[in-house]
Amino acid sequence: MSLEIKIDDRTANIQFLERDGGKLKIDIDGKKYNVDVVMVKEGVYSIIHKGISYNVELIENKNSKKYIVNTLYKTYDIEIIDAESKYLKRKKQDEADDESIISSPMPGKIVKIPVKAGDKVKAGDTVVIVSAMKMENEYKVKKDRIIKDIMVKVGDTIDEDQPLIIIE
Repeated sequence: MSLEIKIDDRTANIQFLERDGGKLKIDIDGKKYNVDVVMVKEGVYSIIHKGISYNVELIENKNSKKYIVNTLYKTYDIEIIDAESKYLKRKKQDEADDESIISSPMPGKIVKIPVKAGDKVKAGDTVVIVSAMKMENEYKVKKDRIIKDIMVKVGDTIDEDQPLIIIE
């Protein structure tokens, strides 16, 4: 499993390589660590690395992917950036942009294409529906446009950032 963790202003790439009970082998930004993690009580963990114990308290924020992490001497704001978070952030960003190519930020499957080449669409019209991460996502135009070309068909499996619909 791979994810990013934003720690204050820094983003770390984390990969969980092996797990045997509480013993973990992890890769953080290319450096491997063997750690032993024990939950001491709800939200409090003891992490042992090279014989040294580090106590960490996780306090869940309103958003379930944001935490306040307290150690003996410091407090950190942490955000877990997993595949779902990246997808939602990218989708929100794509919806804010008004580009001539509609694409999905995640791999998925084309569920429905309610338009055809040459159609005039109005702001807010759905032009393609993609199933990704067990959710159906509607992609809409932000302003009145014309469908120039449709690059996929219903049932196609698509890659991340693959052009789906070209609009004028």
